[in-house]
Amino acid sequence: MEIFIYSALFLFILGIFLCLGRLISGPTAPDRAVAIEIMGIILVGFCTVISILTGEEFYMSVAIAWALLSFIGSLALGKYLEGKNLDE
Repeated sequence: MEIFIYSALFLFILGIFLCLGRLISGPTAPDRAVAIEIMGIILVGFCTVISILTGEEFYMSVAIAWALLSFIGSLALGKYLEGKNLDE
């Protein structure tokens, strides 16, 4: 079981670096926004695996809070990229 957990952590870290590459070299703003969204999803998975590994519930709370903030941020960014105000 530990081999699976450590390989999952390695893949999450690799995914973060790939997203950072897209974030730096993304030609358009939507490409960069998608990279940030995927990094948020990877971070939620990373926190979940760390929670399983350590047995601490705190990391699961962080993952839930991060997922909610990421969702709200993606809605705001989508509105901004469309050119609308947040109150529309």
